[in-house]
Amino acid sequence: MSKSHGPAFKKAVIDLEVCPLCGGRAVTKGLFYELPCDNCNASGWVVAATGEALALDELVTQLSMRLRAALRQIEQLKNPQASGPEATYQGSNRRGAGGTNYTGD
Repeated sequence: MSKSHGPAFKKAVIDLEVCPLCGGRAVTKGLFYELPCDNCNASGWVVAATGEALALDELVTQLSMRLRAALRQIEQLKNPQASGPEATYQGSNRRGAGGTNYTGD
């Protein structure tokens, strides 16, 4: 059954790229001082497919989704899971006396 009207069930992730005009800095060089970049709404990000700036409410949502994905990836890299023979020595297998770790040594 396909959805025919109303908002989507999940928010779609829009591919973003660095603004080509400001280089992701969100400001451009004026004559005497830096000005907010008009090409990307002073965010440093544009839609990868079209090169257009996102609306501010959509930009906040997309950046939040990217931040959560990056934080998940950081947490996964902080806690590497042991594999192979090392895995049996890292965690408790509860096979020893009183439920302690038994390594077979």
